[in-house]
Amino acid sequence: MPRRALRTSVALTGLAAAATGVSVTGGLFSQDPDALTPAAADMATTTPAEPVATAAPTADTARSARSARSEQRPGRQVVSRSARRTDATKAAALEMSGGSGVTRSERLSEGDPRDIARALLPAYGFSSDQFSCLDSLYVSESDWRVDADNPTSSAYGIPQALTQLHDLPADYMTSAESQIRWGLEYIQDTYGTPCSAWSFKQGNGWY
Repeated sequence: MPRRALRTSVALTGLAAAATGVSVTGGLFSQDPDALTPAAADMATTTPAEPVATAAPTADTARSARSARSEQRPGRQVVSRSARRTDATKAAALEMSGGSGVTRSERLSEGDPRDIARALLPAYGFSSDQFSCLDSLYVSESDWRVDADNPTSSAYGIPQALTQLHDLPADYMTSAESQIRWGLEYIQDTYGTPCSAWSFKQGNGWY
């Protein structure tokens, strides 16, 4: 009978295993919501961890943070894009010049007499094409010399004004500008234009 006993023992063991499988299956797929397996029961009774609340930053918090950073860096100056900036080189130049602009004004009397005459032509109503006649006239009279002196008369200066006959400006004897102004006014009153004066001089030897 040993073989029958062995078969009976194996059969009983198989039945026990099948019963265990049915029990597990019934626990996992039970239709009763209140019926929980031991593992599910343990999970249900475990208290979930509370989430850590993160406080949203407020305006006061942001200002406090900026203030703290400013206190940590006392030497740093906040400069906006609209702030006025002075270039270092420019600032040094202004300090050397006392901060005031320097303008250069050159007197006409310090320039070449021909340049002075060109600049003064419009003031007496003469166009620039009259300069060639004026140049020829004054070259023949004085060669544009301020101190040109005629030993046979009282004629003096660029336009050879007769000093004993005409009422001349106080600086006429030394100023090219003063002499040219007087000469242009004389030509305007007497001949109308430098070209007319030069034409007269060519025909008479004087003007």
